[in-house]
Amino acid sequence: MPRLKQSDYFSKEQEQTARFTKAMGHPVRIAILQLLDSRACCYHGDMAEELPIAKSTLSQHLNELKDAGLIQGNITPPTVKYCINRTNWILARKLLNDLLK
Repeated sequence: MPRLKQSDYFSKEQEQTARFTKAMGHPVRIAILQLLDSRACCYHGDMAEELPIAKSTLSQHLNELKDAGLIQGNITPPTVKYCINRTNWILARKLLNDLLK
């Protein structure tokens, strides 16, 4: 009998909820999401001036949020502009609302 994989036990919604919440699992990332949600887009340098962290640390947090699909970046050297990924942001809000009912 074949052994079931862990992913066979969980729904796609459960897996996506876990991915989004893992990416949001740091106060800096919550601040980034709130900042980007309040604006159309924001440049990396502007965020570095508003948040009390080093640019390299900010980049790591942005990468985590981007990998989870919560934000998207537009690279036009020498600047990088980030925006909320509206489609996934709406999905994340729905999944979290469903979870916390």
